[in-house]
Amino acid sequence: MAVAIPMPKLGNTVESTLLVRWHKQIGDTIAIGETLCEVETDKATLEVESSAAGTVLALFYKEGDEVPIMVNIAVVGVTGEDISIFDSENQVPIAQVSLPAQANISSKLAAATEVSDRLRVSPRARNLAARKHIDLSELQGTGPDGRIIERDIQAAIATAAKLTPVAKSMIASGDFVKPEHGTGRRVTKKDLIPVQAQVTPSHAANDVEIIPLKGTRKIIAGRMLESLQTTAQLTLNTSAVARALKEYRKRLKASPAELGLQDITINDLLLFAVSRTLTQFPDLNSLFHDNAIHRYKQVHLGMAVNSERGLLVPVIRNAHTLSLKALANEAHRLADACLQNHILPDELKGATFTVTNLGSLGIESFTPILNAPQVGILGVGSIQLKAVEADEGVAFIPHLSLSLTINHQIIDGAPGARFLQALSRHIEHIDLLQSM
Repeated sequence: MAVAIPMPKLGNTVESTLLVRWHKQIGDTIAIGETLCEVETDKATLEVESSAAGTVLALFYKEGDEVPIMVNIAVVGVTGEDISIFDSENQVPIAQVSLPAQANISSKLAAATEVSDRLRVSPRARNLAARKHIDLSELQGTGPDGRIIERDIQAAIATAAKLTPVAKSMIASGDFVKPEHGTGRRVTKKDLIPVQAQVTPSHAANDVEIIPLKGTRKIIAGRMLESLQTTAQLTLNTSAVARALKEYRKRLKASPAELGLQDITINDLLLFAVSRTLTQFPDLNSLFHDNAIHRYKQVHLGMAVNSERGLLVPVIRNAHTLSLKALANEAHRLADACLQNHILPDELKGATFTVTNLGSLGIESFTPILNAPQVGILGVGSIQLKAVEADEGVAFIPHLSLSLTINHQIIDGAPGARFLQALSRHIEHIDLLQSM
């Protein structure tokens, strides 16, 4: 009996996945629990296991396809079974279905491949897109099975740069295309790109590498641009005396092994200090969406991790309630999961504030971009000697660079500055912060 294998639900907020690699091909045998394919969600790579045993009779998507959750991706059964009831549009729940034998499997697979290649667009959406010169290939549908519907076109129109009447007529002629942005508030005829200008000049085969923007990189690109376009970002810069921070780290490293404190890093100490400071500044431990401020009592601290697949931000839940040791252990666990591509989608959701640290790479200061809808993100730079006036003249004291970006729609400069002042004091007296 043939069994359809659906794309499983991979987290509370995951609606679609990118099919990265098939581990099995048509004709291969597979056991229950054996890996069928590898997929990529918002920012995590996961393996999908087979829920049936037998021979792989059909694969409904190609590597690189965007696949909605709970749609059929494969059929497993006995060679020769009819699989016509299973395809990527006529969805069937997980169930064993008795089917007649001797089917033409290759023709069914070809039909399924054609379905995955075809852009699913409602007639109303297609007509509206044609009238408004919207490129359907750049849209992600929100209708059933990822179908592009009228509201997707309307959303694209709302975010697109406005065209002047002359520019509209020139695009309609087919000789010009619309750029992503105009030089002013509207796209004029001077901004349009001639069709012939889009032709890519010929290069030697090894002279250029073209990398399609997809998966994690595509998501990061979209979110960073959206963050800058939809929030009023202001960055405040300061530095904190880091003598106690460095000294305390030395003491931890030299502590008895049985205490389990030797692996605590400077970054762990900073995360600990931030989690405690945020409890005193609830406006910064907030999200802004739906025209409302959502102020959280619990600190769910996001920490930026640089992985091979791009920037990941796992979340330390209830960070303000954890001891230094417990917080460090959780931070290390999450970072390792990101680096090994084992992070779960839900572990990348729900942060109320984010810390991003580039100090280990020698960066003295930078401007972090908000992880919207969060209203604050802290950038941490390297520790540098800073000349400070002292009784005996000038002393060179180690300072840690701190850059706080806030959404100025919600947070004014003064509250942000007070947060940095309090955080600097906590860093300067990090050993005493443990008793708070």
